[in-house]
Amino acid sequence: MKKDKLAIILWLVVGLRVSYAQMTELSGQLKSSESVEGIHVINKSRKQFTTTNSVGEFKIHAMLNDTLVFSSLQHKLVSLIISEENIASNSILVNLEPQINALDEVVVGKVLTGDLSSDISNSNAKPKINFYDVGIPGYTGKPKTQSERRLYEADNGKSLAFYGIGFGLNVNKVLNAVSGRTKKLKQRVKLEAVEELLYGIKARLGKDFFKARPLDKDLQMEFFYFCSEDQFFMLRCKDRSDIEIIQFLNQKMNEYLVNRAEEKD
Repeated sequence: MKKDKLAIILWLVVGLRVSYAQMTELSGQLKSSESVEGIHVINKSRKQFTTTNSVGEFKIHAMLNDTLVFSSLQHKLVSLIISEENIASNSILVNLEPQINALDEVVVGKVLTGDLSSDISNSNAKPKINFYDVGIPGYTGKPKTQSERRLYEADNGKSLAFYGIGFGLNVNKVLNAVSGRTKKLKQRVKLEAVEELLYGIKARLGKDFFKARPLDKDLQMEFFYFCSEDQFFMLRCKDRSDIEIIQFLNQKMNEYLVNRAEEKD
């Protein structure tokens, strides 16, 4: 019996050491033409976060394949999956793209009323020729993101016919599937969809929600990422009414506060 207990203890100790060895403190540097101070660096996989100093430097613990998110009002959102190269060098270098904000509306020239027939007659603009004018088919849906275009290119292509065998093979699709590129691109597209929905909810409902459910500003972004980790986040929030989304946020806030209380204990 004592031997069994000793074996279990040794197994736990070894497991903890291996787990600790896999976790690495990474030193990072953010570059941008805008200020890089106070940018949120969030490890979504570990639910940890930190902020950058005056020159964009930061340190954060992470493991291979963890997802880091870099968020600030002045820059576009950037996600980074920790690679073996990051682990080996214990470093991260990320170039951020400034977020271009729209200027206040300025009226120049003729005033448009919103009445389509009236505005057309009151405007000097000439419509561009489109594909309907020349009788050719065209795409009218939502423009694909860069990741969606890459996924489409990886998962499509011409099939090569093998004569005498009786079937065709999409070599491009097979090679990308075998190499794992298609799977990674699908994960990236899914991640971007979640983040787009998350930031839309934050921008539209965040201010009023935190008036009703006060939370320190330093924790608000962490709370939203906590919500996005829910397996039903997209189902509960995508194409839902604001009332339904608020109900979901209230539920997650209760869970979030319980988790924080347990961590303090």
